[in-house]
Amino acid sequence: MKLWVGVTDNDWYRFLSRLLNVDEVNFWQPGGSSQFRGLRPGELFLFKLHSPENFIAGGGFFAHSSLLPVSLAWEAFGEKNGAATFEEMRSKIVQYRSARVAHEDFKIGCIILQHPFFLPQSDWIPVPSDFSLNIVQGKTYDLDSGTGKELWDAIQMRAQSRPTVQLQVGDGQVAWSNPALVRQRLGQGAFRILVTDTYQRRCAVTQEKALPALEAAHIRPVTQEGKHRVDNGLLLRSDIHKLFDAGYVTVTPDYKFRASRKLKDEFDNGEEYLRLQGSNIWLPRDPDCRPSREFLEWHSDTVYRK
Repeated sequence: MKLWVGVTDNDWYRFLSRLLNVDEVNFWQPGGSSQFRGLRPGELFLFKLHSPENFIAGGGFFAHSSLLPVSLAWEAFGEKNGAATFEEMRSKIVQYRSARVAHEDFKIGCIILQHPFFLPQSDWIPVPSDFSLNIVQGKTYDLDSGTGKELWDAIQMRAQSRPTVQLQVGDGQVAWSNPALVRQRLGQGAFRILVTDTYQRRCAVTQEKALPALEAAHIRPVTQEGKHRVDNGLLLRSDIHKLFDAGYVTVTPDYKFRASRKLKDEFDNGEEYLRLQGSNIWLPRDPDCRPSREFLEWHSDTVYRK
């Protein structure tokens, strides 16, 4: 396993460290031209502050990376982008960009981290001697030996000595011994972006690709014991999402789209959706990311208006 020491905006860090109960953060990269690929899901990402505060001051567990319009990043994560308002976030990012932009909804790199932690200043860790001040983005270390193991041990020691600093992985488990890759418990923002990217930014029913019109839908809502899991999600055009939540359309366990006759009975309309009756939805390539048949059956039996 590896960890990443990422050069971190000090204002971003300070803002987030003052928030309570932060379950996820978006560590943005201003350029938006290349996607972060330094870690696998579940591996550790550490926050290295800019000089003169040249210390490691916290971290989080990597969940996903993406390139997103800055507006969508704000919609998905809000204050968890490290700013109080969209205007403040955008202004900060523009300061870092070599090409100035006016009103453009430019793309940024998004590194989505789960279970972030922020160390008290007395526990900040000195930057490794081999971490050059010329490094712009960050550096990878191997956890099995050398500097990487020393950093992991230092983080563990601080977590064990301070109950408020917890290294959480999986479904609430605290990792004190050897790190291991586990399935991450996603936050709402991570769920939205993971579902969006898993479906290659196209509606599962209509193949619509206009990103502002697409929404990540829960098959089984969180209010009904559903989870923020990719296999509990569908990427749907916004109108279909609303109808799905209201039970006027569904997706069967064999991945076929169904539209209720109640659309016609109640609204004297719905031909557009009824024409899609029985069509196969578009599925992600990875079978593990496809909609759970169990969740689809629940929706068809419990929510769908037959």
